[in-house]
Amino acid sequence: MIVPQLPRIFLSPPHMSGREQNYINAAFETNWIAPLGPNVDGFEKELAAYVGVKGAAALSSGTAAIHLALQLLDVQARDRVFCSTLTFVASANPIVYEGAEPIFIDSEPKTWNMSPDALERAFIDAEQEGWLPKAVIVVNLYGQSAKMDELLAICDRYGVPVIEDAAESLGAEYKGKKSGTFGKFGVFSFNGNKIITTSGGGMLVSNDKEALHKARFLATQARDPAPHYQHSEVGYNYRMSNILAGVGRAQLEVLDERVAARRAIFKHYMEAFGEIDGFEFMPELKGTLHNRWLTTLTVDREKLGVSPIELIEALAEENIEARPVWKPLHLQPLFEGTAYYSHGEGRSVSDELFKNGLCLPSGSNMTEEQQQRVIDKVKETVKVKAGSL
Repeated sequence: MIVPQLPRIFLSPPHMSGREQNYINAAFETNWIAPLGPNVDGFEKELAAYVGVKGAAALSSGTAAIHLALQLLDVQARDRVFCSTLTFVASANPIVYEGAEPIFIDSEPKTWNMSPDALERAFIDAEQEGWLPKAVIVVNLYGQSAKMDELLAICDRYGVPVIEDAAESLGAEYKGKKSGTFGKFGVFSFNGNKIITTSGGGMLVSNDKEALHKARFLATQARDPAPHYQHSEVGYNYRMSNILAGVGRAQLEVLDERVAARRAIFKHYMEAFGEIDGFEFMPELKGTLHNRWLTTLTVDREKLGVSPIELIEALAEENIEARPVWKPLHLQPLFEGTAYYSHGEGRSVSDELFKNGLCLPSGSNMTEEQQQRVIDKVKETVKVKAGSL
C-alpha cells in the first residue's frame, strides 16, 4: 500500500500579501517592463524611509550590494577585508571578486555574531604588521543585530568603514534604530527565502547620497552621459527590474506583520521545547529586536542523545525541511588557509554553533497545524533517542 506523503513544510518559503499584483499590473499597463521605472524609485524611497536612511539603491541581489559597497570603498587587489565567519558565502565572495583577501572573525555567544574581542585582536595584529583592512563586513545572523556599539567603536578608532550585512535582519532593531543603518553602507536581501521577497533582489542603503549615485551608475553598466554608448570604467548589470520592485513595495507594506508572525512562531517553539533540557535558543540581546527570520537553537547531544543532523533527518522523513547552522567560512574549502581570529584562546564559538546548531521551519505563513507537526516530530525523535541510550 502506498502511504500518501504529507504536504511539504519548507524552512522559509515566500509569503505573498495579495497586493503584489496591483504593482505588477501597473508596470504592465504603463509598459515599465525593463529595469528601472516608478516601482524601483518608489521601492527605494519607501525602504529608505522605513529604515531611516537618506537613500537606497535597488539591485539584483544582496551580493551585488556588498560588491558595490566594496567598490565604493576602493577595495582593490591585495587589500584585506575583515568579515564575519558565521554567515552564508555571499557575504565574502565579493571580497574575492575584487582580488582582495578576506580575514574571518569569530562569533560571540550572546548574539552569535562578530566577536568584538576577536575583532580587536585582528586590528592589533594588523597595525603591528603595518597595515589596516579596507573595510569590515559585519553580518546580522538570522535576524539578530551584532553588538554594533562595541564593533563600531573599534572600527572608528582605526578609521575603517563598516559594511553592515543585514540580508537576514530587515525589520530588526538595535537600541531603537533599524538594522542595516549603522555602517557606512547597509545591505538587504530579498531572496525568495527572506522575511520579505522580490523573488531575487537586494538593496544598498546609506546616508551618503553621492555614493549611492555612483552605485546606481556602476549598476547600470557604468554608462557615461553621452548620446552614444560610452564607458570609461567597468560596470555591472546589477539593477532591479521594475516588476520585481513592485513585488517588493507590496511586501514592504506588510513587513512589520511578517516580523510579528515570525516572532510568534519562535515563541511557540520556545514554549513547546522550554522544558526539554538540552535545547538552547539563539539569544536576543538586551536592547534589540530580533526579527526571528529563522528560529535557531543549539542541541546538546550529551543531554538529549540526538544530534542536529539526526533531527534534520527525522524531520525530512516527515517531509519537513530543517537545516544546520551556516558552516563557518574559515572551514569552507574555498577559503582554506585564510586567516581567522577566534573569540578566545582555544575557543571558536562559530565552530561550536555549526556543530550543535539547528534551524527550524519558520515561515511567516506557517499554520498552527504545520508548526505542531514540527514540534511533535522533534519531541518524538528526542524521546526515542533518549530511550535507546
